[in-house]
Amino acid sequence: MTVSVLVDVTTNALCPGRKTCPQAIYINGLQQTVVGIFKMFVLPLLGQLADEYGRKPLLLLTVSTTIIPFTLLAVDQSKGSVYAYYVLRTISHIISQGSVFCISVAYAADVVDDSKRPAAFSWMTGLFSASHVIGNVLARFLPEDYIFEVSIALLIFVPVYMILFLKETVRPTQKADQRIPFLNKAFNVVREQYYSMKHTAHVVTGSSTLKRISLVSFFYELGMSGISGVLLYYLKSAFGFNKNQFSEILMVVGVGSIFSQILVLPLLNPLVGEKVILCAALLASIAYGLLYGLAWASWVPYLSASFGVIYILVKPSTYAVISNASNSVDQGKAQGFIAGVQSIASFLSPLAMTPLTTWFLSSNAPFDCKGFSIVFASISMVISLCFAWTLKLDAPSNRILEDNTENIEAPLLS
Repeated sequence: MTVSVLVDVTTNALCPGRKTCPQAIYINGLQQTVVGIFKMFVLPLLGQLADEYGRKPLLLLTVSTTIIPFTLLAVDQSKGSVYAYYVLRTISHIISQGSVFCISVAYAADVVDDSKRPAAFSWMTGLFSASHVIGNVLARFLPEDYIFEVSIALLIFVPVYMILFLKETVRPTQKADQRIPFLNKAFNVVREQYYSMKHTAHVVTGSSTLKRISLVSFFYELGMSGISGVLLYYLKSAFGFNKNQFSEILMVVGVGSIFSQILVLPLLNPLVGEKVILCAALLASIAYGLLYGLAWASWVPYLSASFGVIYILVKPSTYAVISNASNSVDQGKAQGFIAGVQSIASFLSPLAMTPLTTWFLSSNAPFDCKGFSIVFASISMVISLCFAWTLKLDAPSNRILEDNTENIEAPLLS
């Protein structure tokens, strides 16, 4: 709900009376970079902790961190509060961005049969899109003064609901070192996490499917996160869009993606498989980026947004590939590891996209193409499509599971 409003709020606070705000673009890019760096380590760790200590406590932690930043903007939207908001949102995104869905996917894998997982993941992402549509409808018609208050109320509802109704699916690992000295316990924790992360890396590198889907995810996220980070600022500068147009574009994507994820994907997946769906979705993401970057009129962004109906299927098909290529005990680790790979892409993309976008939106651009940075980002998604086309879907190997179990247990028992 708040996405369509944040561009106006941050631009008005940092650059009053201007359509283009280089400070907001640079701060947003810096935030993406910092979040991406830390998420490389935090996401795999959260995945491991979810496997060892349970899904519910990790979900409660990650969801709850999103409340504080928006509470600050609801109270005050001055320049100082906007800077403080960026700091708090950076911390929140390090913990919650990507990890909420990653742990949710692992939770679903605990309770859903292998053959039904693609449909389950599509329903999850479809409901996620439905929440975006409802949020954007509210943002479109609610007065701006009430948007943050309503968002905070909804954010508080989520952890309350989970506390009351969500059931744990993982039995926490029993520890035998409850009474040992603190320093020894801390050393054991670090050692356990090291071997657990080593085991996770071995799980991914031991599977050709997981290695290849890691590359697909990396290059897709490199392009798409770069586009997402600058898109609304580009539309505001190039076409003068405000929160109403932002909400309308996001609704176009959301409404179509609900249909494609909840109805189309479950029907198509048994017929063509995850690979074909993934390739088609990546092809749509390329068209999405090119149309935005080369937009010649204010109606073209709406046409580009319509490709979101198809490219939104990248995520559920990727989750299905990862889940089907992983053993049941490694679901959280595998999802977390590849989410960490995506985080590497997330922190790299702003390093190029932020200065490139600011340059081509300024009067010093070498030629007239305000969306050149978005066209440039589309090249990364072309590379992702090439890797997806050569993807081979393999089942998880029991031998790898046994070998890895021995590797991770031996040092801990010595």
